[in-house]
Amino acid sequence: MFPVAGTSLFLTERLEARRLTADDAVEMVSIFGDVESMRFVGDSQVLSEEECRQWVVDVTERNFIQRGYGLIAFFSKDGDEMVACGGVFHPDQQPEPELMYWVRREHWGKGYATEIVKRLVEYAKDDWGIGHMIATIHPDNLPSQRVIAKAGFHHAEDRIDDDGSVTQVWVKGD
Repeated sequence: MFPVAGTSLFLTERLEARRLTADDAVEMVSIFGDVESMRFVGDSQVLSEEECRQWVVDVTERNFIQRGYGLIAFFSKDGDEMVACGGVFHPDQQPEPELMYWVRREHWGKGYATEIVKRLVEYAKDDWGIGHMIATIHPDNLPSQRVIAKAGFHHAEDRIDDDGSVTQVWVKGD
Protein backbone atom coordinates (compact mmCIF):
# COMPACT_ATOMS: atom_id res chain seq x y z
CA MET A 1 0.00 0.00 0.00
CA PHE A 2 1.24 3.50 -0.74
CA PRO A 3 1.47 6.41 1.73
CA VAL A 4 -1.63 8.60 2.04
CA ALA A 5 -1.74 12.15 0.73
CA GLY A 6 0.30 14.58 2.83
CA THR A 7 2.63 11.85 4.12
CA SER A 8 6.36 12.52 4.19
CA LEU A 9 8.21 10.18 1.80
CA PHE A 10 11.88 11.13 2.08
CA LEU A 11 14.31 13.95 2.74
CA THR A 12 16.99 15.58 0.64
CA GLU A 13 19.67 17.86 2.05
CA ARG A 14 17.29 20.85 2.13
CA LEU A 15 13.84 19.48 1.27
CA GLU A 16 11.10 17.15 2.43
CA ALA A 17 9.27 15.12 -0.23
CA ARG A 18 5.57 14.61 0.50
CA ARG A 19 2.54 13.11 -1.17
CA LEU A 20 0.41 15.91 -2.59
CA THR A 21 -2.98 16.88 -1.24
CA ALA A 22 -5.72 18.81 -3.04
CA ASP A 23 -4.89 21.79 -0.80
CA ASP A 24 -1.39 21.92 -2.32
CA ALA A 25 -2.94 23.25 -5.53
CA VAL A 26 -2.73 26.75 -4.05
CA GLU A 27 1.07 26.54 -4.17
CA MET A 28 1.29 24.33 -7.27
CA VAL A 29 -0.13 27.14 -9.37
CA SER A 30 3.03 29.18 -8.59
CA ILE A 31 4.87 26.60 -10.73
CA PHE A 32 2.30 25.38 -13.23
CA GLY A 33 0.60 28.76 -13.63
CA ASP A 34 3.86 30.53 -14.49
CA VAL A 35 4.42 31.09 -18.23
CA GLU A 36 8.24 31.06 -17.95
CA SER A 37 8.24 27.88 -15.85
CA MET A 38 6.05 26.12 -18.41
CA ARG A 39 8.00 27.31 -21.48
CA PHE A 40 9.62 23.91 -22.15
CA VAL A 41 6.80 21.74 -20.78
CA GLY A 42 4.52 19.90 -23.21
CA ASP A 43 2.27 22.38 -24.99
CA SER A 44 3.57 25.22 -22.74
CA GLN A 45 0.06 25.89 -21.42
CA VAL A 46 -0.25 27.14 -17.85
CA LEU A 47 -2.63 25.56 -15.36
CA SER A 48 -5.11 27.28 -13.06
CA GLU A 49 -5.44 26.46 -9.38
CA GLU A 50 -8.52 24.37 -10.14
CA GLU A 51 -6.66 22.45 -12.86
CA CYS A 52 -3.81 21.78 -10.42
CA ARG A 53 -6.34 20.55 -7.85
CA GLN A 54 -7.92 18.23 -10.43
CA TRP A 55 -4.48 16.92 -11.39
CA VAL A 56 -3.83 15.97 -7.75
CA VAL A 57 -7.29 14.48 -7.15
CA ASP A 58 -7.75 12.70 -10.48
CA VAL A 59 -4.39 12.02 -12.12
CA THR A 60 -2.01 11.76 -9.16
CA GLU A 61 -4.30 9.64 -7.01
CA ARG A 62 -5.02 7.33 -9.97
CA ASN A 63 -1.28 6.92 -10.63
CA PHE A 64 -0.62 5.97 -7.02
CA ILE A 65 -3.52 3.51 -7.01
CA GLN A 66 -2.60 1.93 -10.37
CA ARG A 67 1.20 2.04 -10.19
CA GLY A 68 2.20 2.94 -6.64
CA TYR A 69 3.94 6.17 -7.69
CA GLY A 70 3.28 9.56 -9.26
CA LEU A 71 3.59 13.28 -8.61
CA ILE A 72 4.97 14.44 -5.27
CA ALA A 73 5.87 17.82 -3.79
CA PHE A 74 9.11 19.09 -2.32
CA PHE A 75 8.81 21.47 0.62
CA SER A 76 11.55 23.41 2.36
CA LYS A 77 12.61 21.72 5.59
CA ASP A 78 12.76 25.06 7.38
CA GLY A 79 9.18 26.00 6.50
CA ASP A 80 6.17 24.90 4.55
CA GLU A 81 7.00 26.52 1.22
CA MET A 82 6.59 24.30 -1.82
CA VAL A 83 9.86 24.55 -3.75
CA ALA A 84 9.15 22.02 -6.48
CA CYS A 85 7.05 19.14 -7.74
CA GLY A 86 8.29 16.00 -9.43
CA GLY A 87 7.79 12.31 -9.77
CA VAL A 88 7.58 9.40 -12.16
CA PHE A 89 4.72 9.10 -14.65
CA HIS A 90 3.57 7.35 -17.81
CA PRO A 91 2.32 10.30 -19.91
CA ASP A 92 -0.38 9.24 -22.33
CA GLN A 93 0.08 5.70 -20.96
CA GLN A 94 3.53 5.37 -22.57
CA PRO A 95 5.22 2.12 -21.53
CA GLU A 96 8.38 3.71 -20.08
CA PRO A 97 8.26 5.38 -16.69
CA GLU A 98 9.29 9.01 -17.11
CA LEU A 99 10.93 11.20 -14.48
CA MET A 100 9.69 14.79 -14.48
CA TYR A 101 10.33 17.75 -12.22
CA TRP A 102 9.39 21.42 -11.98
CA VAL A 103 11.04 23.99 -9.68
CA ARG A 104 9.45 27.30 -8.70
CA ARG A 105 11.13 30.03 -10.71
CA GLU A 106 12.35 31.96 -7.66
CA HIS A 107 14.37 28.85 -6.74
CA TRP A 108 16.06 28.34 -10.11
CA GLY A 109 19.85 28.31 -10.04
CA LYS A 110 20.09 27.20 -6.39
CA GLY A 111 20.85 23.53 -7.04
CA TYR A 112 17.40 22.27 -6.06
CA ALA A 113 16.77 20.52 -9.38
CA THR A 114 19.93 18.41 -9.11
CA GLU A 115 19.24 17.65 -5.45
CA ILE A 116 15.67 16.59 -6.26
CA VAL A 117 16.44 14.53 -9.36
CA LYS A 118 19.32 12.58 -7.81
CA ARG A 119 17.28 11.69 -4.72
CA LEU A 120 14.13 10.98 -6.74
CA VAL A 121 16.04 8.52 -8.95
CA GLU A 122 17.37 6.77 -5.85
CA TYR A 123 13.92 6.67 -4.23
CA ALA A 124 12.24 5.46 -7.43
CA LYS A 125 14.68 2.56 -7.63
CA ASP A 126 14.76 1.62 -3.94
CA ASP A 127 11.14 2.25 -2.93
CA TRP A 128 9.12 2.11 -6.15
CA GLY A 129 11.16 -0.61 -7.87
CA ILE A 130 11.85 1.51 -10.96
CA GLY A 131 15.34 0.78 -12.24
CA HIS A 132 14.85 1.98 -15.81
CA MET A 133 13.29 5.33 -16.68
CA ILE A 134 13.43 8.09 -19.23
CA ALA A 135 13.32 11.87 -19.14
CA THR A 136 12.17 13.96 -22.08
CA ILE A 137 13.68 17.39 -22.54
CA HIS A 138 13.24 20.23 -25.01
CA PRO A 139 16.50 20.63 -27.00
CA ASP A 140 16.81 24.28 -25.89
CA ASN A 141 16.45 23.45 -22.18
CA LEU A 142 20.17 23.22 -21.42
CA PRO A 143 19.80 23.52 -17.62
CA SER A 144 17.55 20.43 -17.52
CA GLN A 145 19.96 18.53 -19.75
CA ARG A 146 22.76 19.28 -17.26
CA VAL A 147 20.62 18.24 -14.28
CA ILE A 148 19.58 14.94 -15.86
CA ALA A 149 23.16 14.17 -16.91
CA LYS A 150 24.36 14.73 -13.32
CA ALA A 151 21.80 12.12 -12.21
CA GLY A 152 23.31 9.52 -14.58
CA PHE A 153 20.96 9.80 -17.57
CA HIS A 154 22.36 9.74 -21.09
CA HIS A 155 20.92 11.24 -24.27
CA ALA A 156 19.56 8.25 -26.19
CA GLU A 157 17.56 9.69 -29.08
CA ASP A 158 15.58 12.59 -30.48
CA ARG A 159 11.87 12.07 -31.08
CA ILE A 160 9.89 13.98 -33.65
CA ASP A 161 6.57 14.99 -32.10
CA ASP A 162 3.25 15.13 -33.96
CA ASP A 163 3.66 18.89 -34.44
CA GLY A 164 7.13 18.42 -35.97
CA SER A 165 9.03 19.62 -32.92
CA VAL A 166 11.93 17.64 -31.45
CA THR A 167 12.08 16.17 -27.95
CA GLN A 168 15.26 14.67 -26.55
CA VAL A 169 14.92 11.32 -24.80
CA TRP A 170 17.36 10.67 -21.97
CA VAL A 171 17.67 7.21 -20.38
CA LYS A 172 18.68 6.01 -16.94
CA GLY A 173 18.65 2.48 -15.73
CA ASP A 174 19.54 -1.07 -15.40
